[in-house]
Amino acid sequence: MNISGAFYALFAFAVFASHDAVIKYLGVSYSPFQMIFFSTLFSFPLVTFMLMRDKTSGHLRPVHPWWTALRTACATTNAMCAFYAFTVLPLAQVYAILFATPLLITILSIPVLGERVGVHRWGAVVVGLIGVFVVLRPGATEFTLGHLAALTCAFVGGLASIIVRKVGREERTVVLMLYPMVANFVIMGGLMTIAYKPMPINDLGGIGALSLLGFTGGVFLIIAYKASEAAIVAPMQYSQIIWATIFGTLFFGESIDMATILGASIIIMSGLYIVFREAKSGTSKNTPVLRTRSRASSAASFRISPFLRRVKVK
Repeated sequence: MNISGAFYALFAFAVFASHDAVIKYLGVSYSPFQMIFFSTLFSFPLVTFMLMRDKTSGHLRPVHPWWTALRTACATTNAMCAFYAFTVLPLAQVYAILFATPLLITILSIPVLGERVGVHRWGAVVVGLIGVFVVLRPGATEFTLGHLAALTCAFVGGLASIIVRKVGREERTVVLMLYPMVANFVIMGGLMTIAYKPMPINDLGGIGALSLLGFTGGVFLIIAYKASEAAIVAPMQYSQIIWATIFGTLFFGESIDMATILGASIIIMSGLYIVFREAKSGTSKNTPVLRTRSRASSAASFRISPFLRRVKVK
């Protein structure tokens, strides 16, 4: 068993956590719309470089236009909600909520992929959702727009992943990549005019860092999945909670409370159970969580699944 992919993945998710810390830093001064617009603009050259390796013939018209449109809407909503949630909530709390994405993928795989989910995975989903309630503490703390954004981010991120699982083998990589990027560029470009603020060169550099960090994390995640089995690489995403705690304490004066620690632990354990359950031969026909190799998408971190689906990964 080759575990080198775990180390590549740990590095990738450390880079992604740094990416999210930059979002939080810039979010104090700029709207999510403006940050997404410029990070998308700066990401175009990097992603275009990746797309140049796609040698499949065809055009830019999607094979499944409605699924592609829905995925594009999900990706755009995901980016907006992620940027807002990281701006207004503690980093560790956002990650704890986003870690519910595998639970939602498991549920969504039933109507979209026709997946049959047994009692074990259903039990893990129920336990994981209890963990989400522990983090949110309904009635004990105020439920804010930031919490709603994080929950929405987890849901639409899971739905986008399921759609890629459904149509990814038939759609060209360039279609799956460019449509969400163009949508982010156009829609966020229009929305940012509501609260646009001129950006000094230092903050523009921060936006450039967002694009570079998102691209770098994606590349190392591709390397990780090529090096090791998905069941080894996928759990490494939970290391982001450690970086969130470190960055939150050092740079933003945040402290992680016991409810977030307990709820995140419950969510992580249920997510790990689903991963290892899917990895067990004969348990899952579609393995939707294991096949979701991309991090929850944002404007500056491209989805790696389209780049992996035509190569042999472990």
